Amino acid sequence: MLSILLPTDFSENSKNAINYALEFFKYQKVQFYFMHAYRNEFYDHDELVSRDVFDDVLEKVKTDSKNNLEKLFKEVNEIAPNPRYTYHSISANNSLVEEANEIADKHNIDLIVMGTKGKSNERHIIFGSQTFQVLKYVDCPVLAIPSNYKNTQPKHILFPTDYLIPYKRRELKLLSVLAKSYRSKIDVMYVSTSNKLSIRQEDNKDFIKDALIVNKVDFNIKNDKNVADAIISHIEESDIDMITMVNTQHSFLEDMLFPSTIDKVSFGLEIPLLAMQNTNRD
Repeated sequence: MLSILLPTDFSENSKNAINYALEFFKYQKVQFYFMHAYRNEFYDHDELVSRDVFDDVLEKVKTDSKNNLEKLFKEVNEIAPNPRYTYHSISANNSLVEEANEIADKHNIDLIVMGTKGKSNERHIIFGSQTFQVLKYVDCPVLAIPSNYKNTQPKHILFPTDYLIPYKRRELKLLSVLAKSYRSKIDVMYVSTSNKLSIRQEDNKDFIKDALIVNKVDFNIKNDKNVADAIISHIEESDIDMITMVNTQHSFLEDMLFPSTIDKVSFGLEIPLLAMQNTNRD
């Protein structure tokens, strides 16, 4: 059984990500945790003008959070009355990142699914600040769904890697399960100007091959000096509809999330991103 966390700010974008998850995992047994962390909303509330109204405003935000979660539950039960699903709701006076980390640890969460943007859906921003923080600071894989994205049956997944880090089996197993559900082909792509792998790279490649043994996997080398350009080119040429990358220091994903290169990687607006954190978790 999978345990999936669905953070929400009740925006249309977060609802789209929730609907995506409900449809995508319809063949799996899943424990879904709907979570609204409202600390930032409380401190940014228009009525919080002094300490005198602190408790009243907090109670109002808390009540609104619970009411909105109840409303969301009704909508979910109408669109996805799936006997394989179990639903839980969490309303917390906490920051999104702190609460997500706590829930991930407490409930052994396998995956966080969220939209790429929140309430401020500015077109020039690929990842909203909340999504960016979760991608960077929460020790759990994240599946980020672009605004209005509807294709819940990915047939072609791109997995760029330099083979320099040993991946965690649990996260590769998650990728394997996601791909197996829709018989997706996985392109494991190494971007380099050399076709030769070191012994470390060969061992890490074999580990990936073993973890994805039940999947249809194509291992290839893309001869290019620019990783971002090579990835974008492959996405366009091979009709990729999901990309998975590891989020570690100095990784491809980290490079692409920084503002200096984010404009180059406009695919973030178009296809889902599965970000693996590569952390040791039970």
